[in-house]
Amino acid sequence: MTYVAEQSPGLVDEDVLQGASREGRVLVTADKDFGELVFRQGRLHSGIILIRLHGLDPTEKGRIAVTAVADHGSELERSFAVLEQGRMRIRKRLS
Repeated sequence: MTYVAEQSPGLVDEDVLQGASREGRVLVTADKDFGELVFRQGRLHSGIILIRLHGLDPTEKGRIAVTAVADHGSELERSFAVLEQGRMRIRKRLS
């Protein structure tokens, strides 16, 4: 796992998405701007999980995210998933 903010501070979202895609990685983020890049601009990706777990402490967010990936791992490749408390919505990339 790579934490972009620590390794490459200041890297723009487009470059983060491109790097993850090039390396075949699923991007885990709380930044809604990646939805804009994917759905409005049609950017390619290897998979994105948008974490929407407001009001929870980081340990609980991590536990929920790990459980969701374990439960849905095979569905996440080439998908845009939104993880919320109690559910995960997964939308497969069409191309």
